[in-house]
Amino acid sequence: MSQWLTSLAGTETGHWLAVGLALLAAFTHAIFGALQKGKFDPWLMRGAMDVSYGLMAAPFALFVVPWPEPHMWIIFAGILPIHLGYKLFQAMAYSRGAYTVVYPVVRGTGPLVTVLAAGVVFGEHFTATQWLGVALLLGAIFALAGVNLKHAKVDRSRLWQALGLAFITGLFVALYTTYDAYGIRATADPFTFLAWFFMIDGMLFPFISARYYRKMDKPPALAPLMRRGFIGGLVAYASFGSVMMATRLDKVGEAAVLRETSVVFAALIGWFFLKEKVGPVRGALMALIALGAVVVEFG
Repeated sequence: MSQWLTSLAGTETGHWLAVGLALLAAFTHAIFGALQKGKFDPWLMRGAMDVSYGLMAAPFALFVVPWPEPHMWIIFAGILPIHLGYKLFQAMAYSRGAYTVVYPVVRGTGPLVTVLAAGVVFGEHFTATQWLGVALLLGAIFALAGVNLKHAKVDRSRLWQALGLAFITGLFVALYTTYDAYGIRATADPFTFLAWFFMIDGMLFPFISARYYRKMDKPPALAPLMRRGFIGGLVAYASFGSVMMATRLDKVGEAAVLRETSVVFAALIGWFFLKEKVGPVRGALMALIALGAVVVEFG
């Protein structure tokens, strides 16, 4: 299967497969974010999800996929600090702000920087029409965050802190998207990178979560937390795995932009499950986000 997938890179079939994977990543990433922000504390939930997908990936990394080439160990060494920074700032942002405010800022900042970085690292360039689509999509995303900010019923001082943290998190999103795209292209077998990525990435944050858990006055029961963490681990494979494979098959910048339609899915999740109102203005902005993605794809 690995040879078949890698043979599709740069082809028309590979392009459309990458589009489908990026959209799958958008949908599942919105679910992933809602799980982390939902019933349990974001610090605990992230640890539960990480330990779940790390343990699930370990047998595949150690016994199923081909072992990494020697040069890959240096690349794998960069995964921990980059993704740890992303997780720390994301957890701090989620702890201080409403999901529908924080999430669009994170997802709006990331793709713009990723597109610029992809031009430098991978030599990718957008057409003028595609840049118009990017402007439309990102403008609608940040407008959606502004509308949600206006209606958010939370501590305003903490909310502004959350926005700053969300912006930094978005920069980390751009960094890890570009870095992971470089990593999955640097090995012959993309599943080798994915298996080792998830095993390595799941190592560190559970210890931070465990320390946080021990300091809580009323820590939640572990069984329900780990059950939801297991679900989140499965979702992570579909979310992060899909977008990384999309960057192996096609352009990194396009995959990053298409993934940010996750904001639309996040708004729908917030409306349906978290009982947050959508309304005509939010609905129109979500339509503009989708339109911007279409312009990027066909521009």
